[in-house]
Amino acid sequence: MKKLFMAAALSATALGTSVYADGHGITVGVSWSNFQEERWKTDEAAIVAALEAAGATYISTDAQSSSAKQLSDVESMIAQGVDALIILAQDSAAIGPAVDAAAAEGIPVVAYDRLIEDERAFYLTFDNVEVGRMQARAVLAAQPTGNYVMIKGSPTDPNADFLRGGQQEILQAAIDAGEITIVDEAYTDGWLPANAQRNMEQILTANDNMVDAVVASNDGTAGGAVAALTAQGMEGIAVSGQDGDHAALNRVALGTQTVSVWKDARELGREAAEIAVEIAMNNAKGEGTAIEGGMEWTSPGGTTMNAMFLAPVPITADNLSVVTDAGWITVESLCQGVTDGPAPCN
Repeated sequence: MKKLFMAAALSATALGTSVYADGHGITVGVSWSNFQEERWKTDEAAIVAALEAAGATYISTDAQSSSAKQLSDVESMIAQGVDALIILAQDSAAIGPAVDAAAAEGIPVVAYDRLIEDERAFYLTFDNVEVGRMQARAVLAAQPTGNYVMIKGSPTDPNADFLRGGQQEILQAAIDAGEITIVDEAYTDGWLPANAQRNMEQILTANDNMVDAVVASNDGTAGGAVAALTAQGMEGIAVSGQDGDHAALNRVALGTQTVSVWKDARELGREAAEIAVEIAMNNAKGEGTAIEGGMEWTSPGGTTMNAMFLAPVPITADNLSVVTDAGWITVESLCQGVTDGPAPCN
């Protein structure tokens, strides 16, 4: 019934569910897994701004790290009559019923930054395998020999394994040559820094602190690892991360983190909003999720999906000015506590 109303709304109003060619009348619901990570607030601001520019309405829910709550949240937004959904999945395996519920009502879904392996969803993210490669390249350049620890992401997030696969691609030759040894690795439940710190502490204890480098999969887990290292007087060894969190970029300036692979959340949020509006309008015309600028992609599980992958940028001490020039972080915040550091902190 909703789909019929939406189709009619291409030329007429239909009780708040109307979809006009310019995007007016569209409501986009965003289901956030949680707001524990600094970056999600940046993503949200970009989504809201882009939807406002398109004349669309934004509503959202926060699953607070609960996959069960996320299912309930999505059902609630469907009941409110959203025309498209953007879902940052808490658990990619558990989110399936939400996609089923949306499909039953003719509502298209954007899988935001985390894979939802379903042909009905449009997958939008950065190239996470390349992010993993960038992390490993930077750590390997800084520490080409010795004992490595791999602090992985959440076991419920496919990105954790995409990242780990990219990291392994870069490290494999050095492993085969006997130049580095991966002495331990651990998933980080929920990507929580406290869990990463606890894992790192246990690994340091098990290896008598004989650790030379840490490939951590995001800035939160990097922060947990750095805290564990600092407690042992080991701050300054090579550590990777991603997201361009302000605290992480400050650690890069201070020399306690080697790299933060910057995924400009403003770009991702803007693209998500624009895609959601476009596929809502396509849906009203009985079309699928293929859009201009997208591509057909086959997931590791063999699912063919429409997708878009944005390009990340590794930020090290050599190019910190990239993030200040882009207005991502102020020089003051970047350089807090830094004396005689890299540009622009010198």
